[in-house]
Amino acid sequence: KVVTIAKSKKFRDNHGKVLLEGHRLIKDALEAGAVPQTLFFSTVGHLKLLPEAQIKRASLVKVKFEDIKTWSDLVTPQGLLGIFSKPDPAKMSYPAAQLANSLPLLLICNNIRDPGNLGTILRSAAGAGCKKVLLTKGCVDPWEPKVLRAGMGAHFRVPIVANLDWESVPTNLPAGIQVCVADNDDPDAPAGTAGSAPASPKPPVKPSPKAAPEHEDEEGAAAIPELAAQHYYEDWARAPVAVVIGGETHGLSPPALRLAASTGGKRLVIPVVPGVDSLNSAIAAGIVLFEGKRQLLWRHKQDDRQKLPVPG
Repeated sequence: KVVTIAKSKKFRDNHGKVLLEGHRLIKDALEAGAVPQTLFFSTVGHLKLLPEAQIKRASLVKVKFEDIKTWSDLVTPQGLLGIFSKPDPAKMSYPAAQLANSLPLLLICNNIRDPGNLGTILRSAAGAGCKKVLLTKGCVDPWEPKVLRAGMGAHFRVPIVANLDWESVPTNLPAGIQVCVADNDDPDAPAGTAGSAPASPKPPVKPSPKAAPEHEDEEGAAAIPELAAQHYYEDWARAPVAVVIGGETHGLSPPALRLAASTGGKRLVIPVVPGVDSLNSAIAAGIVLFEGKRQLLWRHKQDDRQKLPVPG
């Protein structure tokens, strides 16, 4: 009953606990400093695969494998589940290799409501070396079991700050950052093509150090700024930089566009064959993040070359 309840968002929110399943995920959580409350196991052998010092802090409960099969969301249950205190990204100890390869590249998720997509996006963010991932309100809970499965341990490799309102997003970003948004409006697509933008790029918005002013239109709604559009493979990643990925159904929120406009950000377009619908959000995130990584590493290499002493 406890495990069943632990799967619910209400339990996670009210009690500050999360349910993890499987050796890999639980081992990653323990090594990152997540605090275990209770571990359910079907054989003692399952515990031998985990760090001994960390599991001593938890209540260990031996149960029948049939019970774990009933509780499990996995096709092939491993016989090990754990209830942990919800991890605090500020207190986690992320892997040394992850920290050594971290880049001044951040990801902001906006209206990502599909658990599989969010988990895959988090996995891409960890693989690209993102410094941090911010989830705004409207995104699926990152600690939902399906997100955890798709994330493949990413939750314990990159800091994830969830349930943010847009007013608090800037306080979680480094100073001087440029925020860009991934978009499917291709500035080079012929006019009238479904899903495309006008033939000419949108005019840029003059950047300002503070949030873009919210001019009211005749109906009282805040004006949505226009951003310069460019292809994702063109130059845009200058440290530090953040990318906003919107959900496939609801897309980007007006506050996301206003935040990008206030930092001089751009729309990053992944061109697709005319007539093809927009890319899956997880695929788009992977493409843009790894291109951002490529640009940042290239720029870092160029800077290092300029610092070398001139012979003679």
